[in-house]
Amino acid sequence: MKPQHYFGLVFLTAFVFSQSVTSQIAGTKHDFSGRSWAPAENRMCGVCHTTHNAKNEPSAPLWNHQSTAVVAYTLYNSPTFDTQGGLTITNPSASSKLCLSCHDGTVALENFGNITTGTNYIPAESRIGGVSGNDMSKEHPISFEYTDALATADGGLRAPTTTNSGLGGSIADDMLFASKMECASCHDVHNKYNVPHLLKMSNVNSQLCLTCHRK
Repeated sequence: MKPQHYFGLVFLTAFVFSQSVTSQIAGTKHDFSGRSWAPAENRMCGVCHTTHNAKNEPSAPLWNHQSTAVVAYTLYNSPTFDTQGGLTITNPSASSKLCLSCHDGTVALENFGNITTGTNYIPAESRIGGVSGNDMSKEHPISFEYTDALATADGGLRAPTTTNSGLGGSIADDMLFASKMECASCHDVHNKYNVPHLLKMSNVNSQLCLTCHRK
């Protein structure tokens, strides 16, 4: 294949992908097209992604947004959860940290690219991590290894490697990241599934919760 044909194919693939994702995001909370704080050319994809000079975020392609300012969170804690097989919950990792870059309220929404002086934040009452942005103790636990051994020890969880997620594969295949539960286990930032609240499936009658929980 000649070089110009190769680059043309790459450009076309990227364009088609961008158009598809744009149509999915339109009208959701991640549609920033009507936000005055975002430059017009960046209101859809550019808040999170960039084609050039991306930030070094291995878990996110071409990442463009400033990272959360929180170094350590107050983590979820429960004697009926943390003691199962020596389980430990860590500070948010991978994609969850990227979500918290906006959703813990410590970094302005428009702090992407070279902007670091933004003044628009997610409202305090809507923040994950409490009003201060660092208290995850009352949020659903994330960044812990959800394994078959944990499910057996807990007694109220379904085995992730053998339980159908309802999304085409097992819980482990479709909802976990390096065997860990993360924000993106339940949410899809690009609204691929077209479910309210950017969920991966409807939670009517606790359907999403009951994918993993047996009680």
